[in-house]
Amino acid sequence: MSSSNRFSISERIRSFRFAFQGFKTLFLEEHNARVHLVAAVVAIILGFILRISGNEWIALCLVISLVLICELFNTSLEALADVVSPGKHPQIKKVKDLAAAAVLLSAGAALVTGGIVFIPKIIDLCTNN
Repeated sequence: MSSSNRFSISERIRSFRFAFQGFKTLFLEEHNARVHLVAAVVAIILGFILRISGNEWIALCLVISLVLICELFNTSLEALADVVSPGKHPQIKKVKDLAAAAVLLSAGAALVTGGIVFIPKIIDLCTNN
């Protein structure tokens, strides 16, 4: 095994730094990512307040992750597309539109999931007081 293929703790730690830099870039540069982050924090706070079940937490974590993953891919594709084709190009527009549609679809799924989890609990809270 060559030295370049050996496992290195310091290289693994450095790879985490790159990933965290990606999150920093996403939330500092992308307005929609900040909106998604605020929505995620609100959903998590509501989850604690309304004492959602373990399965509801799983659903919530999955859709929050899905939205953020789609936002990361969308941002990545847009940045790459802007380097590859700085001007307007119909294929680049198509790529950007498709990536944006993935974010929209995941956000819609998160909204529906949040409604399924939280609306009955909020109704119950309002009617039992």
